[in-house]
Amino acid sequence: METSGGSRTTAQHAHHQESSARPDDTGEAPDLVTVPARQGLEAVDILRRGAAPAGAPRVGPVLHDGACDTLGFLVPPGTAAGWDLPGSACTQTYGRGLRIPSEPPVTGSGWLLPPDVTGPVTDPVVLRAALGEAARLIEAADRCS
Repeated sequence: METSGGSRTTAQHAHHQESSARPDDTGEAPDLVTVPARQGLEAVDILRRGAAPAGAPRVGPVLHDGACDTLGFLVPPGTAAGWDLPGSACTQTYGRGLRIPSEPPVTGSGWLLPPDVTGPVTDPVVLRAALGEAARLIEAADRCS
């Protein structure tokens, strides 16, 4: 996966993975939002605690790279076209294979939240809010230490 810092990207390699599972009702491949692990873990916690309609998961599958430097949130196709949150990147998979397989799509990566325990993808509006809140929490914690 890659953030603006240049870590190995799941997104670059993920488009080569082939699988028949579908991320949503459209059958299109999801986009991938990557963030630094600390911010991503905070966002996962925020998303999992948040109020959601009965039975509706607030977070979709989440990948981590092998070194746990970054997390990747699967989001609906087309999200990358309008994603502009500093400190994160959103990569299109162009429908070339990232179909939420049961095994992580990149050697050396793994599922933090596997597809079988989450919703199909994370809502980008909800993710953006959670990432913003996570960044503020981290900033506050860093000021206090």
